[in-house]
Order: sequence, then structure tokens, then C-alpha cells
Amino acid sequence: MPLPVTNSITATASAAPGQTRPARFSRPRFALLVLLGVYPLITLLLYLVLPLTDGWPIWQRTLLIAPIMVTIMVWGLIPGVQNLFRSFINPVGR
Repeated sequence: MPLPVTNSITATASAAPGQTRPARFSRPRFALLVLLGVYPLITLLLYLVLPLTDGWPIWQRTLLIAPIMVTIMVWGLIPGVQNLFRSFINPVGR
């Protein structure tokens, strides 16, 4: 017998009074935490790269910094934020 297919909307709408709803991802909270991680990271990268690229056009500096930044974000910052702040970015509704 196939299992019934439900989504989070029907599952939360049918919850009995007094029961908590499943956690819901908060994009604004996630964006805030990523911003708090990106700002010091990009500042540090600029302090490291700018003296080494003195006289380079801005597009060349950006071309050097962007892959470093994306790599750190995809494999470090974003997974770290999701793991460390799981309960903050996925608040449980009532």
C-alpha cells in the first residue's frame, strides 16, 4: 500500500491544538548570519590581497578574490552557519 503524500502546509494545518508545528527555514535570519560571516572574511581578504596587487585594475583584484570567497563560503561558512545556528534559522512555529 503506498504511503500518503503530505506537505508541510497540510501537516501543519492539521496539527492538533497545543502541538508545535515543524521548524520553518528563516531566510532573513540566515542572510543576517551569512552577512556577519562574510563581512570579516571579505575584509581580511582585502587586507591580504590589496598590498600584493598594488596597481592592478579593480576587475583583476575582484577576479582574484571572488573564487577564494566563493570557495570559503560554499565549503566553510554556509555549512558552518547551518550547523551552528540550526535552531535559530529553523524556528519552530506554534
